[in-house]
Amino acid sequence: MCKGLIGKKLGMTAVFAPDGKQIPVTVVQVGPCVVTQIKTTATDGYNALQLGFGEKKASRINKPVKGHLEKSGASLGLLKEVAVDDPEAYSVGQAISTDIFVAGERVDVTGTTKGRGFSGVMKRHGFGGGRKTHGSKSHRIPGSIGCSAWPSRVIRGKKMPGHYGDSKKTIKNLEIVDVRPDENLILLRGAVPGATSGVLTIKKR
Repeated sequence: MCKGLIGKKLGMTAVFAPDGKQIPVTVVQVGPCVVTQIKTTATDGYNALQLGFGEKKASRINKPVKGHLEKSGASLGLLKEVAVDDPEAYSVGQAISTDIFVAGERVDVTGTTKGRGFSGVMKRHGFGGGRKTHGSKSHRIPGSIGCSAWPSRVIRGKKMPGHYGDSKKTIKNLEIVDVRPDENLILLRGAVPGATSGVLTIKKR
């Protein structure tokens, strides 16, 4: 069985359980993903499927990728690999949708976090900041960062201002609250990384 699919985050909402409890969920459009290449142990050293997701204008696809996609006959915007137990059970051009998931199942979701640009230590690392009264001029700065006579340098890995966000992050063990195959949607309990319309990879545990 295919162990994952590519999806797009549509946003968050809430649903109600049969006992009346409100459950916060993230709505994810999963697939349909098209098989663009099959990788096997004999040819590539491992078993996997290369999946394509999302439409893209043919004029915006370069010639090497266009030639690669000719076998599947689709103009796809994104290609990713997912593990598979039996690659022989699939064929190039085959579409895979939400059928591989069931409600109550646990999955790992990988996405790219929101980019926040260059941020200070209070926003980036949660520093408390300096005092605001009694003549203090140290409010949001990191404060002293160096060492004394030894080792007389700043230690590598010190929490400093810098680029924050826009990094790959995986949230593990999320519960699938509901699967809606007719709309290619799954509802995941809680939040997932990234902004609305961000690309996600949903993998079975």
